[in-house]
Amino acid sequence: MKKHVPKYALSWPWALVCAVLLAGFYTLLCLWTQPNSLRSVLTVFRSQPLLIVLNALPVGLLLLAFTCLFRNVFSAAALVGTCCALLSTANRIKLEVRDEPVFPRDFALLKEVYAATGEYAITWPWKVFAVIALCAVVMAAAAWFVGVKPFPWAKLRNLWGRLLGFALSLGALVALIFTLYASDGLYNSFSVSNAYYIPSVFNELGFPYCFCHQFTTYTVDKPEGYSRAQAAAWDSAETEPQEGKNVHVIFVMNEAFSALSEEPAFTYTAENDPLSNYHALESDPHAVTGRVVVPGFAGGTANTEFDILTGMQTRALSSTTTSAFRAVNRNLDSLFRVYGGDGYETLFLHPGYDWFYNRENVYRWMGAQESRFIDQMPDAEYKGSWVTDEYMAGLIEEAFESAVSDGSCLFNYTTTIQNHMSYTATKYGEGHVSPELQTDLALPAETETMLAVYMEGLRDADAMLGRLTAYFSQTEEPVLLAFYGDHLPYLGDGMQGYQDINSQVALPEAERDDPLCSYETPYVLWVNDAAAEILDWERAVASLDLPEDHRLSACFLGGTVLELTGRDQDNAWFSFLSQLRRELPVVHMALCEDSQGQVQTVSGLSSELQDTIRQWRCWSYYKLQQKELR
Repeated sequence: MKKHVPKYALSWPWALVCAVLLAGFYTLLCLWTQPNSLRSVLTVFRSQPLLIVLNALPVGLLLLAFTCLFRNVFSAAALVGTCCALLSTANRIKLEVRDEPVFPRDFALLKEVYAATGEYAITWPWKVFAVIALCAVVMAAAAWFVGVKPFPWAKLRNLWGRLLGFALSLGALVALIFTLYASDGLYNSFSVSNAYYIPSVFNELGFPYCFCHQFTTYTVDKPEGYSRAQAAAWDSAETEPQEGKNVHVIFVMNEAFSALSEEPAFTYTAENDPLSNYHALESDPHAVTGRVVVPGFAGGTANTEFDILTGMQTRALSSTTTSAFRAVNRNLDSLFRVYGGDGYETLFLHPGYDWFYNRENVYRWMGAQESRFIDQMPDAEYKGSWVTDEYMAGLIEEAFESAVSDGSCLFNYTTTIQNHMSYTATKYGEGHVSPELQTDLALPAETETMLAVYMEGLRDADAMLGRLTAYFSQTEEPVLLAFYGDHLPYLGDGMQGYQDINSQVALPEAERDDPLCSYETPYVLWVNDAAAEILDWERAVASLDLPEDHRLSACFLGGTVLELTGRDQDNAWFSFLSQLRRELPVVHMALCEDSQGQVQTVSGLSSELQDTIRQWRCWSYYKLQQKELR
């Protein structure tokens, strides 16, 4: 057939022109496949034109590489364009089902890809697939009729010439990824509606650019002056043996649990207080309440899990934005290992899928004997499309009863999901009406709905707290319950909800009365009568030397529970953290709060304290990157 069909050969200048045009076309196609409208993306690009180049350049260099290899610009477009468009579509699907973009590291988690397609009820974008397929057919047909002339230089007309062109183009792309695309300064210079919300950033700055930028994220930096031998010596230092006190330990990290209802904008009373159970515990002699400073704002659930369970800090692992769970690839010391080593049954519960944040592997690496996800939760109860906090409370009670029947103590860490964003009118199903928002402010309708839906979830979270304390109050088994939030809720792009209620959270950090307020969630440590007697609760709490405001970094909360149960000195790492917490209860990036409640910069601390923080960072690097733990 080729003998009867004429084929036109483009000169290399015209082939390059075609490559540029096709790169532009497929870049637009990638942007069109995203959840937000193409028009909104182009509006952002019009005000920040450099984004056009940054999104088109990776597609163009890949297209050029395969044009050299195939010696056909349309064959290259059929392959490269289709792959880029499909990857962009995968990003759209992942955003829609779990509100998280596709990252380069996802390629290392093949099970994650399988789970996302096999376990979620995905609404497949068939129209998008049809357009991508049609473009591929058109490119393949064009490749049949149009080729590219051989290189003008005779020595480059063989296979080696093609490979050289391919390698140079691909090499240029790799070099740009580790220089231009790796630049945090450039990445952060672009105006976005909410820099804290990664899906929104991907949507506004363009998937190709953000995907290339993510090649250099989730890194773990080696601290200055790090010595592996020194860190190993710290880690193996002898400690005084302790006989831990055997009480059941239950951690509940409740999705977006916050004290938002305490904002002056709201007029809740004792009769309709969304946090009635939490507030009742503030005066309970068997409870300690305060604020925990978490790693992120309006997201980063797994980072809070990491900080609390390991005593390390997500925000200190790297100078760039990182996800702690995606940086984990080995066995780690954690609360699971401490309690498991003392004969406890250890269990992680989460009503999501095991692939998300790679939790299935991470919790195994942290020493959890059992991890149970949504596919192992029979007859799960839903409110709208979200597994309820009430159902999770029931699972905790069942796990507790099972451990008691086995004659064991239980260490359980539960991460809930019900009050996850978005807080839309249909979050809990069509026709559902949330309780009326109590406020004197005249709020935009969208904000009022968002806040009313969030407050309903907050009330359900508080009810979970009330149910668990009531349940454990009735048992003769000793129980310690830790209940807290993972981060503040996401209330619209540009912190719109916080702005509308005149919250300090919406102010620039330098203008706030409390610069850490956007990272605070409530926590309560509560014990029943049996645990109070075993732990000698009043004395144990006094010996913690907590600051007057009871504010702690998340990385210190787990160690505080260890100390209450008599286990912090058994482990050199947690013993070190206990001493550091007494001097600096809060350390958060460049800020810290000392034992007197004074917030200051880390750089303003004494040289001794700065050295202690440096030791903490070096030790963390050793544990996360180099320690061999079986």
